[in-house]
Parts: sequence; structure tokens; C-alpha cells
Amino acid sequence: MAKKPGPRPSKISVYLYIPNIIGYIRVILNCVAFYLCFTNKILFSILYFFSFVCDAVDGWCARKFNQVSTFGAVLDMITDRISTACLLVVLSQVYKPGLIFLSLLALDIASHWLQMYSTFLAGKASHKDVKDSSNWLFRAYYGNRMFMAYCCVSCEVLYLTLFYLSETQTGKLVDVVSSNLQKISLISFLIGTTLFGWATKQVINVIQMKTAADVCVLYDMDKKRSN
Repeated sequence: MAKKPGPRPSKISVYLYIPNIIGYIRVILNCVAFYLCFTNKILFSILYFFSFVCDAVDGWCARKFNQVSTFGAVLDMITDRISTACLLVVLSQVYKPGLIFLSLLALDIASHWLQMYSTFLAGKASHKDVKDSSNWLFRAYYGNRMFMAYCCVSCEVLYLTLFYLSETQTGKLVDVVSSNLQKISLISFLIGTTLFGWATKQVINVIQMKTAADVCVLYDMDKKRSN
């Protein structure tokens, strides 16, 4: 005998899923953090990083309590992209050339937006479903949680470290990074250990953007062929 489906959750109950509530808390933490970013760097860094850590917590809660939702997934990605975007904009104001950080911002948004859109075109349930990709690095990134976590954490820690080191609006990025790498300190250790993960994440963003663009083009080609 087929098992009868359970009761359909109400709209309000989905909004009140535990992982979604954590998502709201992340938004609040980021709002407070950026309000304080130029007056209290340490508190800003703590609030921002705590919000980033909550990104992993809400995913665990979604699986633990069977509260996975499309709204939660979209809320999670939007919060990630906006918080990183805001931090990159801030860095573009305190370092020269600021175009570096704005370019990273554009790459981050473009690659993730294209990936989400191509996911819907391909009829997949998650933008992390890349098992059919021909690129081994792309598959390794989304297929290995530890590897993906290392790359994502590296980016955020590196950006936070650079913001902490910023002192004036005329600082040159290359000078700050090179001078701190020559020292033996916690800061140099953080920069050294996060640079590889950060660089890998940027390469993956490029691969992701190209792969997603190919899916969109192939979708158009198949659509015209069928007509």
C-alpha cells in the first residue's frame, strides 16, 4: 500500500523553518556589522564572520529537521552574495586600485546568477548538482564539502584580514599584502594560507560562469531545433 503524503505545510510555517530563521538572523547581523564597519573593525569582523558561520549551520539544520525549501536556498544564496558584495565594495574604497575588488564582485555575482539560471533551465533541483560537468575541478568543488568550505572560508577570511589591515583610503593593495607576507605573524599566516583557496575560488567562478553560459546557449539551440 502506497504511503499517503503528509499534510502540506502552510506558507507561514515555511517562513518559520529553523534554517530560514537563521537566515533572517544572518541578515540582521550583516546590517549591524556594516553599520559599524568604519567605527569598530573588530566587532564588524566578529559579526560578519559569525554570520558567515551561520551559513553552514542553517544548511545542517535544513537537513537535520527535514526543512529544506526553495525559499531557504534562495535566501541563503542572496545573503551570501550581498554580504560578500558589500565587503568587496568597502575594500574598493580603502585600497587602490579599487577596480580589483569591483571586478571580483562582478565575477562573483555573474557566475552565481548564471549558475542558478542554468540550473532551472536544466531542470535540476540544486545549483550544486554538477555531476555531469566535464571539468574535474568544478565537480570537485561542489562534490566535496570540505574543499568547498576551505575555498569559501579562505575568501571571507582574506577579505576580512585585508579590511582589518586597511588604515587609509590611499593604501596600495600590493604593498599591504607583500609587506605583511614578509613578517612572521598571525596576519601573514592567514594571508598565506587563504591565498590559495581564494585563487581557486576565482578560477571556479570563471569555470562556473562559462559552464552555465554554455547551458543557456545549448538550451536556446535545442529550443530552435524543436521549433
